[in-house]
Amino acid sequence: MDKIKFIIEKLDLKPHPEGGYFRETYRSAGVIMPESLGQDYHGKRNFATGIYFLLTSNAFSAFHRIKQDEMWHFYDGSPLELHILSEAGKYSVQILGRELNDGQVPQMVIHGGNWFAATVVDANSFTLTGCTVSPGFDFTDFELARREEMISRFPQHRKVITKLTRG
Repeated sequence: MDKIKFIIEKLDLKPHPEGGYFRETYRSAGVIMPESLGQDYHGKRNFATGIYFLLTSNAFSAFHRIKQDEMWHFYDGSPLELHILSEAGKYSVQILGRELNDGQVPQMVIHGGNWFAATVVDANSFTLTGCTVSPGFDFTDFELARREEMISRFPQHRKVITKLTRG
């Protein structure tokens, strides 16, 4: 069995709607009540959540956004490019990985409201990461980018939007 299949089976990962595979590994028992979250949230949220996330080089994690900050943690495999597009239209790429001398970082935060996508750097490889979200993740806070809407809002980034969204 190859390493990717081994990790998927051993960690009991399932397909993720944005691409890749995941499994929730933590959901705090404590909750934040709606009146403490602000008007952008509907309902209560756990204090924090955590997942494993695996992406292969023959796939990508499509542009999406959530309301919360999301901290990414590098575990194994190829470095991962995180493509970030702010509401103001600023595009940047951060590389999650082990090679600190090459500007990679083993953890980073994507601030809530920013669009982001991910690609594995090395061909024929994978990246295993973890993501921590606070307040805790809820799929009602998740928005998958629509290609034409994104291109309309950010025409200067047409090429990367087309590459990292699904028709």
